[in-house]
Amino acid sequence: MTGRDHRDLGGPTEKCGVVGVSLDERAAARPLYYALYALQHRGQESAGIVTHDGFQQHSHVEMGLVGDAFDEDDIDQLNGPVGIGHVRYPTAGSVNASCAQPFSVSFKSGSLGLSHNGNLVNAGEIRDELANLGHAFTSDGDTEVIAHDLARNLLEEDLVRAVKRTMSRIHGSYSLTIMHDDTVMGVRDPQGNRPLCIGEIDDGYVLASESAAIDVLDGELVRDVKPGELIILQPDGEGFDAYQLFEQENTAHCFFEHVYFARPDSVIDEKLVYDVRRDLGRALWDESGVDTDVVMPVPDSGRAFASGYAEAAQEEDASVEFAEGLMKNRYVGRTFIMPTQDARERAVRLKLNPIKDVVEDRTVTIIDDSIVRGTTSTQLVQLMRDVGADEVHVRIGAPPIIAPCYMGIDMASREELIASDRTVPEIGDEIAADSLEYLSIDAVADALDQSRADLCLGCVTGEYPYDIEGETTDRDVDRPVIGSEPAAADD
Repeated sequence: MTGRDHRDLGGPTEKCGVVGVSLDERAAARPLYYALYALQHRGQESAGIVTHDGFQQHSHVEMGLVGDAFDEDDIDQLNGPVGIGHVRYPTAGSVNASCAQPFSVSFKSGSLGLSHNGNLVNAGEIRDELANLGHAFTSDGDTEVIAHDLARNLLEEDLVRAVKRTMSRIHGSYSLTIMHDDTVMGVRDPQGNRPLCIGEIDDGYVLASESAAIDVLDGELVRDVKPGELIILQPDGEGFDAYQLFEQENTAHCFFEHVYFARPDSVIDEKLVYDVRRDLGRALWDESGVDTDVVMPVPDSGRAFASGYAEAAQEEDASVEFAEGLMKNRYVGRTFIMPTQDARERAVRLKLNPIKDVVEDRTVTIIDDSIVRGTTSTQLVQLMRDVGADEVHVRIGAPPIIAPCYMGIDMASREELIASDRTVPEIGDEIAADSLEYLSIDAVADALDQSRADLCLGCVTGEYPYDIEGETTDRDVDRPVIGSEPAAADD
């Protein structure tokens, strides 16, 4: 079975960063701006902020990095103590301003702003239904579908029940920050695929994709937003109300957040990403360690893996030396995010330069977080040989990626994935390594202290926790279980 490509699901996937704040009296724009800087790794295509001053909504959304999208005047004109922000990373669909976020709309019941991280698997179906009802769409993104559906429900229901009705209709992966007039909310899908957390700062509360965005505001992480939960930040930064709208037997946390995408200093689902990566590196040595002269990370996400790997090796008296043998040019973007194969190949050569004295006449183990297309790994192995390595071994801190991600990470199509139709030895031959080994799925689950049933492992098993046409589903996910009538929690 070839399965469907994620580009066929009705719009571009959204692997992004979202944030929302509610403050006492201070303007929200600058804290939102700083928080988006902390989340820049989650999206490089566009950045935007929407605020509300109690009377009207203010919006500034531009293509480019956060520092390019805003200047001092832009920040000064975003009035009000509440707001939401977004950074977007392109996967499929339109790579232009039409899909930049937050998405804003005004309607009879007020104004609405919405930021989305994730991907719906039934966006096309809902879009067609709403279009037949007279809704006009200006983009091909999932976010506008959610915004239109929620706006329609707000005409008939109170805020909590309107959100609940929208959540019952949309299926797939989503963490949202929403602003209805001057009320800021956060929503996490019933299986908790994408991260979202709550933080407290001196004069208010913050919702963000990662806790690093709370840290930059000198705040304290309160907790993760629970799967299926709605959080409403109280006005004047006084606190928040929590509503458990949906519950499911299993979660579907994305393991790849810990492996690659999240910042190592972030806490996601109660786990510090850095610690998880070190544990994965230790497990990698336990499963497939090779005693070479040097073990070196592919910066930056491979660094914690390599540190754990080398530490575990040294505890067994292996003569492995941990060394920074690859230097990174930080002015080149992440190759994983580059839109074309040619751009990825050029970026690898621009981005990483080996230190000859660390590598020459020595056996080397390269530690990386993943192999997607094989471009980077092939070139890195060749770089090591070019500067005189005697042997080049590769160890990967995740299982082989054999299938695309439909939940918002650009894993490419099956035809582009090097592991989709090759065995591990065949991949090793393809990248010209002396040996290649990956980490097992069980080791990933152990490091995250979760059962496989509570993780989204679709990209490494081909079995997904969501109903996706043409793909195998590993659990009954047709509809989330609707919780009891909403009741505010005292937080």
